[in-house]
Formats: sequence, C-alpha cells, structure tokens
Amino acid sequence: MMDLRTPRGVKDFLPSDAKWKLELEQKIRDVFTSWGYQEVISPTFEFYDVLAQGGAVNQQTYRFFDHNGKLLVLRPDLTTPIARMVATRLKDEPKPLRLSYLANVFRYDDVQVGFQREFYQAGVELIGSSAAAADAEAAALAVTVFNELGVKDFHLDLGHTGYIHGILEECESETQKRQFWQLLLTKDLVGLKALVAESDLSEQAKQLLLKLPHFRGRESLLDQAYHSTENPRARSAVANLKQIYSYLKAYGLEDQVYIDLSIVKSLGYYTGMVVEGYVPNLGFTICSGGRYDHLSERFGTDLPAVGFAFGLERLMLVLENQGQRPPEQNNGIFVLPLSWRHAVNYAAAERKKGTRVEVDIQGFSESEAVNYARQKGFSRVVIVGADGVRSIPMSTNEGAV
Repeated sequence: MMDLRTPRGVKDFLPSDAKWKLELEQKIRDVFTSWGYQEVISPTFEFYDVLAQGGAVNQQTYRFFDHNGKLLVLRPDLTTPIARMVATRLKDEPKPLRLSYLANVFRYDDVQVGFQREFYQAGVELIGSSAAAADAEAAALAVTVFNELGVKDFHLDLGHTGYIHGILEECESETQKRQFWQLLLTKDLVGLKALVAESDLSEQAKQLLLKLPHFRGRESLLDQAYHSTENPRARSAVANLKQIYSYLKAYGLEDQVYIDLSIVKSLGYYTGMVVEGYVPNLGFTICSGGRYDHLSERFGTDLPAVGFAFGLERLMLVLENQGQRPPEQNNGIFVLPLSWRHAVNYAAAERKKGTRVEVDIQGFSESEAVNYARQKGFSRVVIVGADGVRSIPMSTNEGAV
C-alpha cells in the first residue's frame, strides 16, 4: 500500500491554520510596509556556487542536480539570496535599501517542537548603512512586530560578535577558537569550563569566558562588560551597543530589550550587533538576526547591512500557547438556489461586498443545507427563489425574510 504520510520535517496547513497564517502574514506585512520596507521574492532554489559564495551552504542544505547537471540548493535562508539580489539587480538603487520578505526556507534540522525542515520566515534587511541608528531601527522593528501581534512577555536580547571575537584574539589556535564558539552556541557550560581550563589564555580571558553565559541584563551591564576587558575590539563592541541602546530608549522600548553578550550565531557572516527574540520558558528563539557588513563583498559590492527574521510557525505556536489564537467565528452565506439564475446573481452581488459565499450544487434540502452550513462555519443560509430571498441564521432555525 502506498505510504501517504508527509516526509519528516514538513507539514500540511489545513484550512483554519492556513487562514490564521495568512492573517498573521498580512499583519506583519502591514507593519513592515509602514516602516518603509518593500517586499521582495527570491527563487526557492538557486545555484549551489552562488549561495556557497555567500556562506549559506552547509551540511543542513538540501541539494539536487538539474537536467543539465548543475548543482542547485533549496534556499536555507533569505539573507544570502537578498544580498545576491541587491548586488545584481538593485546595485544602482538609492541607499539605504529597506527590503522585507515572507517565504519558506529549507534546512535538514533534527525534527522537534519548533524545528521543521521546511519552515516559514518573515524578516527585513536594511542595506547600505553602518550607522548605529540602523541597528536600532532593526531591533525596534522586531519588537514592534511582536507587540502588534499581541505576543505576551516578548523580549529582545542584544549581543555583539565583536565582544567575543575580542576576548578570543589572544587564542592562537583557530581550532580552539571554533571550539569556544561552538560551546557558546550550544550553551555547553560544562564543555566550556573544560576547554577554558586546558587553553593557554590569560587568566583574565579565562575568567571572562566563564562569566560570558551570565553576562545578561540591562544597560548597566555594559559598563561591567567594558571594564572586564582591556581588549580594544571588545571595548569597541560595548561602545557600539551603548549607542544602539540609546536609540532604543528614544523608541521607548528599553523595557523589552536586554543585553546578552554570550550570543553567538551558527551563520558566520555576522560582524556586529546580533539579536535574539524570545518569550520565557519556550526553549527556542522566535526571532534572530544582526549586522552583517561583509556579506555583499562576496557578490562584488560593499554594502553594510543589518536585518532579522522570525519563524512563523514558532510565532503561531507561541500565540496559541498564550491563548492568543483568535476563535473561529461563523461568517459568510450558504445559498440554497430555488432559482439558479436568481441565486447566482445574488451570490455575485454579495461577493462584490467581500462576503464569503457558497452556492449549493448538491441539491440539498433545507434541513441538509442548514446542517452543512453549520458544520462549515457559515453565519446563515439564504434561500433564493424567483419570488424573493429568505434567510436562516445559524443561531436559530427560524426563517427571516
């Protein structure tokens, strides 16, 4: 017998979920548009060499050959394709560019709650500015999206890749640097402690690396972080975060923004501020991004950039867990045609008003029509004949002319 299951890591969106997803996407799109971001759509798959040039290809990438033997990949993120798009199609446009997207991406991740192999992202890229105000705008927009969608207890963490890179500058082993990065990425504190103990770092650097996972708090943490190291790169990172935070206070969002200097990213193109958005006790982030000033260089341009993306399914899961999913409401009309010509004319007129309308094609009796309409979530049955129209609301079986 044929196996009718879907592959691991993908899912069907049934009508109620698909409707809710589209409603959320439109709300997100409206927020992006109101901040001046223009939506772009990139191809679902691209040449392997192009995305590999941007550093987006790894072991989690889906790859396949076309009929001409060219190696292609399903897009594992949107940032790299947009960087390619800007370098080739938008290079002469006035800068900065404010671009947005809502699209599906593909990664061969371990399947668990909040992790799929095909998933949907919404995000923005602010390209062509290295200003701290641009970083602050991206962070403020991320918080605003979640506030507009009604996500409770949402917070955004700000970190900076320069702080950790600065601490690790005295580490001479590139292999050991990568090991430190991976341990911080996976938040493996036991492994971090062991690697610190066997490293040849100074005692100051060792103590700071062990403190890093606990360097999370409000603006005052930045002064502590600054004085915890004498490394110029790390101190410059702290100064940059102070600037960004001062802009965020102007937005009035400082209560939802924290500092977390232990944030590291799996994608290697981040160069400055990094962000992660979350709600307490979730187990995974729902928003991620940061500054990536050198990605466009790989495509022949020199455009600093910052952006973020969030997972739509994760967002839906959070909203549902918080009781924020809107209840299903009866809406629309089911038309029972006693006169086909009058019925379809009536349906056409209602559809022009934006009403959801189905016309019976099964030859239902009145009671069958009412039962069907109730199961399908219509607000009323309308019986249309040559001599007039009669309406039956779903809250009652009594007719109303």
